[in-house]
Amino acid sequence: MPDNYFWNYLPLLMHFGLVTGLAVAIVVLSWLIGQHKPGKAKMSPYECGVQPIGDAQGRFSVKFYLVAMLFILFDIEAVFLYPWAVILRELKMFGFWEMMVYIAIVLVGLFYVWKKGALDWGLAASKRGDF
Repeated sequence: MPDNYFWNYLPLLMHFGLVTGLAVAIVVLSWLIGQHKPGKAKMSPYECGVQPIGDAQGRFSVKFYLVAMLFILFDIEAVFLYPWAVILRELKMFGFWEMMVYIAIVLVGLFYVWKKGALDWGLAASKRGDF
C-alpha cells in the first residue's frame, strides 16, 4: 500500500469536519441570539389546535390498530399488482386469469372484513360489541 493512500481521504475528512462545525455553529448561534421568553402558551403542548386534556398515556381503541393492520395487509396485496402489470404481455391470458383469481381472493377477504364490521367506525358498531 502506498504511503499516501490515506491522503486521498483527506478531502472527505475535511468535508465531514466542516459540516459538523457548521451544524454546531448554527445551533449555538441560534441558542445565543434567539429570544428566550417562555410563557404559558409557549410551554403548553401543541395538539393541532386542540386543547390537551386527559392523560398522555391514554389507551387507543383496538379498532385503530385493526384498521392499521388491515391497511398494511391490503396495501401489500395491492403492491403485487405492479410487477404483474409490467410483464402482463409476456404472461398472456394465463397471467391475466391467474391475477383475476388473486384479485378475487383479495376481494373475498375485503368483503369478509367489511361484513364483520372491522371497517365500521360508527357508534352502532361499538354498541354491538363487534371487534
